[in-house]
Formats: sequence, structure tokens, C-alpha cells
Amino acid sequence: MRSFVRPILFLARAEVLHIVRDRATLAQALVLPLVQLLLLSQVATFEVRSTPTYVVDLDRSDASRGVVTRLTATGLFDVVGASASPAAADDALLRGRATVVLTLPHDFEADLTRGHDAPIGIAVNAEKGAAAGIVQSYVAQVLAAYGDELAQARRPADTRPRPSVGRLEVRTRGWYNPTLNYQHYMVPGLLVALVTMIGTLLAAQNVAREKEVGTLEQLNATPITRAQFIAAKLLPLWVLGLTELALGLVVARLAFGVPMRGSLLLLFGVASIYLVVALSLGLWISTLVETQQQAMFVTFFLLMIYLLMSGLFTPIDSMPRWVQLLSQLNPVRHFVAVSRGVLVKGATPRDVVQPVAALVVSAAVMLTVAVRQYSKRAA
Repeated sequence: MRSFVRPILFLARAEVLHIVRDRATLAQALVLPLVQLLLLSQVATFEVRSTPTYVVDLDRSDASRGVVTRLTATGLFDVVGASASPAAADDALLRGRATVVLTLPHDFEADLTRGHDAPIGIAVNAEKGAAAGIVQSYVAQVLAAYGDELAQARRPADTRPRPSVGRLEVRTRGWYNPTLNYQHYMVPGLLVALVTMIGTLLAAQNVAREKEVGTLEQLNATPITRAQFIAAKLLPLWVLGLTELALGLVVARLAFGVPMRGSLLLLFGVASIYLVVALSLGLWISTLVETQQQAMFVTFFLLMIYLLMSGLFTPIDSMPRWVQLLSQLNPVRHFVAVSRGVLVKGATPRDVVQPVAALVVSAAVMLTVAVRQYSKRAA
């Protein structure tokens, strides 16, 4: 028995020493998972709170202001804009600045006073799938409670017959995805995840493989410039990413019936910019590692954070405020917004200016940093 156990202990000791001496592997095994735990526990939430709400108050009465007050007092809704223009509210909904539009018509308070039903219009961005259904439920509960409060305030103390008291009539409609089809919400985001995996993981592994087998130094010794080498390595992956997106769109349409209301040319144009970001990230990762295994580990660590902070699985509205601000630096978030906006909403170039601008800046910064870091390491 002892002769069987001793070789195992010696080999195990050798492995422990190898791990301890390899600081990069030790950090990957201990530090990165703890970072993921601390960050993703804040991100992976299915609560819906601080929902961006746009108010169109055409009545401007105490009763109409009471509706807005009751909604905001719950902490579940955050008024991001208010005007008397329904067109401005629709624009906020289309651009993603608002998730809910609350419309209070003229004579809202007068209808309640006369004993008539007072309508309240609730337009919800149903592109967000199940989260939209939760928001609708929250609105209905808050307004039902406020309606009971108004009825109690107008009900006389005695029991003699009195004129009836008006009720709140909530009229809800879902925009862009009225059936709350979860596939219409998820598939456009998953297309982004596929393009990201192709661009980042393959780019990181491709260059890392050259370093691992020793051909990178040989290539650097040839007359080819580093810029030419990087372009030759990344260009096929750029084309592959666009091809993957095209195939994914075919599957999304035929298998899942995902609507394609916007311009596919716009989507591919933005994808071309986004792939520069993803490929640059992969190139940057390759400068930090020495092997393909390390490249895969670091890539999955970053991609998990990127995807969960992008609004792909859980609404960004539900995340803590500091996470929402941090996610503005996440290029995946912006491409997810463009993908869903173009396919589900039918967004135009004017509607996606902000996320596209963020992607252009990310592409320029990431490519510059990655090329400089690569040149420094390869020198």
C-alpha cells in the first residue's frame, strides 16, 4: 500500500510546486474566480427596479401628479423625462432611453370627479421579453392601489346612496414584441455572443499558437511588417465573424421567426466595427499569455463579465447604478442594443447613433492598445 501511495504523493507535490511557482496560473485559479463572484453577484439579478419611465401628463392636475408620485415612491420606476409630446415619448422608447411611457389624458381628474372611468395609457418596451411582463404587473399593482386610495378618499362617511366614484382604467400595450416572445428578445443578443466568441477567442488562440510553437519570432524576423502580420491574422477572422452573423440571421428567421424590421445593411455595418473591437481584444489577450490554454482561460473570464454586463440575459435597468455606469464601457452592451434595435424595433441609423459612436471609440482605443502592446512584447 505504501509503495502505491508514495509515488502519488511525490507527483502531487511536484504539481503543487509547479502551480505555486507559476504565478500566472495561480492568479487565474484563485483571483479571477473571486473577481467574477464579487462582480457577477451584482450583475446577475432578475429583479426589475428603477425602470426608466417617460411621463406624458396632458392633465397636469393633482390626480395625475399623484399617479406619477405613487409610481416613483415604490423605487421601481425612475422618471427620465416628461413632456406633453407623445412623439417625444415614442422617440425615447425607440432609442432605449425609456422602458415605460405613462400617458395621462386631458380631463383625467375631471373624469374621476364626475364618476367616469379615467384612462391611463401604459406603453411598455416589450422588446425586453419577460422583464416587460414584470413591469406591466408592477404598474397594474401600483395603480390599482392608488385607485383604491382615491375611491376611499371620495367615499362618504355615511351609507346613504351617493353618486358613483370614477375608477382608474389602465390601458396597457406592448411595443415591438407585443406577444412577449422570449426568443425574439434572446436570439438577437445571442447572435452578438456568437460573433464575440469568434472574434475574441479565435484571435487570442491564433496568435498564442504562433508563440507556443515558436513561429512568431521567425515571422517577425522576415521582411513582413508587424502591421501586415496582424492584418493577415485578423482579416480572415473578421470575414468569418460576418459570415457567422449571416448564418445566424438565417437560422434566427427560419427557426425562431425573429422579425427583421430594420436594415440588415446597417446591422452588418455596425458588426464590422464591433468585430474590430472583438479582434483587438483577442490580440491584446494574446500579448498577456504564452499558451493557448491560458488564452482560453483569460478569454472566458472576460467574456463572462462582458456578456452578463451587456443586458443580454438580465436587464441593465435592474443592475446597481455603479454597474450601469461601468457597463457603458462594455462594447457588447452597445452591439446588443443595436442588434435588438435593428431587428426587433426597426431602428434607423439616427436611432443608434449613441451605441455606434461608443463602438467606434472602443474600436480605435482597443486596436491602438493591442497593436502597441503586441509590438512591445514581440520586440
